Amino acid sequence: MQYKNNTKQRFGAIQGLRSVKDTLPKNIKKVIDKRGHIYSETLNNWKIIVGDSLFKICYPKSFKNSNKFGVSTLIVMVRRGHEVDLEYSKKEIMKRMNSFFGYSVIEKIKLTSFEDNKILSEDKIDSKDNVTKNKYQKKINNVKNDKIRKSLLELTKVFREK
Repeated sequence: MQYKNNTKQRFGAIQGLRSVKDTLPKNIKKVIDKRGHIYSETLNNWKIIVGDSLFKICYPKSFKNSNKFGVSTLIVMVRRGHEVDLEYSKKEIMKRMNSFFGYSVIEKIKLTSFEDNKILSEDKIDSKDNVTKNKYQKKINNVKNDKIRKSLLELTKVFREK
């Protein structure tokens, strides 16, 4: 096989498999080189960096690298009502992230709050009879076969626990 000089690949390969880095477009390579590594490592190790209590209420949304106009910034999504908890622990998170990476990665943390719609009322959780919503409960009760009705109720209980 002949070596071609006019290919758009970064590195020429005569035979065999190409690495993933060589197959990516140039625009994506730039993004990965600039902030992809830091952001992906932050996502993978977020629980280690912030701890269990803050891990349940927040997650990193994006990372902006420093340039001549601004500093490197981590944008964190926080569940509404827990902004104060994260505000007080900003310096600790920056210290842990910089020690995790071994150099000064972030200089600023911005918070963005979000509404959590998955909150269930206590009476629905405590009540065993009200496992499913009323519209599904009525449909399940209309099923004539007892075995199918019981299995549907068990399925909804298992689904509700997860």
